[in-house]
Amino acid sequence: MIQLSSPENTEPEEEIEAPQSDDAREGLVAEIEKELGDALIAKEIVPGVDVWARVTKEAWLDTARILLHHCNMKYFNFLSAIDWMPSPFGRDLDAQVDQPEPIATEEMSWGITGGETRFQMLARVHDPENHLGISLKADLEESDLSVESWSTIYPGADWHEREASEMFGIVFLNHPNPVKLYLPGDFEGYPLRKDFALLSRRIKPWPGIVDVEDMPGDESEDEEVEA
Repeated sequence: MIQLSSPENTEPEEEIEAPQSDDAREGLVAEIEKELGDALIAKEIVPGVDVWARVTKEAWLDTARILLHHCNMKYFNFLSAIDWMPSPFGRDLDAQVDQPEPIATEEMSWGITGGETRFQMLARVHDPENHLGISLKADLEESDLSVESWSTIYPGADWHEREASEMFGIVFLNHPNPVKLYLPGDFEGYPLRKDFALLSRRIKPWPGIVDVEDMPGDESEDEEVEA
């Protein structure tokens, strides 16, 4: 059930039935499945909300072609990657006042449509005419962090792939200009991997964690109590 209410409305809350089916999104997934077959590993549709799909790495480029040419997904939103491995450093690099034991690296959770590997590709595209979007994922093996570039299908992926390459160490095959965006040429490591230690946070705590000052007025109130 979806409930609509307003702070100024004293009438009983109106309940609206959530849609049980979604022909547009179901048709989108059916088209992808027809073209990809078994290369479509997982799918999930929330009627009236959104749709997700996970495909094989080998079908990553074909998926882009299908979405653009068969599904009217003309608008490229973003492309990136994610490292699902829990940080071996725990949370001490986020907040030194909150330092639980480090999480076991074997414990991973991949969210919607699941996953089987530490690294995954992520992308999202839209059909602006029919107001539909879809989120895509593909598993990447650590032993072969390479995948075909989407830049030949969606030129906007160029910059996003360069960033993902620099930050995660992913190789985008047939990318037209695989040069760095941010880091010095001799920089070692991939900053967005979970096992990349942010050493500056160990040398200098995150601002605001320590030496927190009293709020204005607290000092005068304490003096009045003592008097």
